[in-house]
Amino acid sequence: MSERSGRLRFQALLVFLWAGAAYHLVFGGMYSVFDVRTLEDQRDSVTARIDELIARTDSLVHRGDSLANVPAAIERVAREKYGLLRDGEVLVRFKSRPTEPAVLDDRRGPL
Repeated sequence: MSERSGRLRFQALLVFLWAGAAYHLVFGGMYSVFDVRTLEDQRDSVTARIDELIARTDSLVHRGDSLANVPAAIERVAREKYGLLRDGEVLVRFKSRPTEPAVLDDRRGPL
C-alpha cells in the first residue's frame, strides 16, 4: 500500500506542477496572454496609422511636384485660394443664402 500511495502522491505532484506551469504561461511571467493580445492590438493600430501617414505623404509629394512643374496647378491654387485674376477678368461673387430660415418673433405684433 505504501508503494501505491507514493505513486499517487507523485502523480498528484505532477498534476500540480503541470497546473502551475499552465497558470504561469497564461497569467504569469513578464507578459501574460492578455498583455500579448493588448500589444498586438496596439501594433495593429500603429501599423494602420503608419499606412495612413504614408498615403498622406505620397499625396503631399504628388501635390508639391504638381505645383512645382504644372503651371495650370499653380494658376488654380492662385485663383481658388488667393482670389487672383488674369488681366481683363472680372470677379463676380454671389451672396450665399442663409442655411437656416429666419425665426419670426410673434411677440412684436403686426408690422
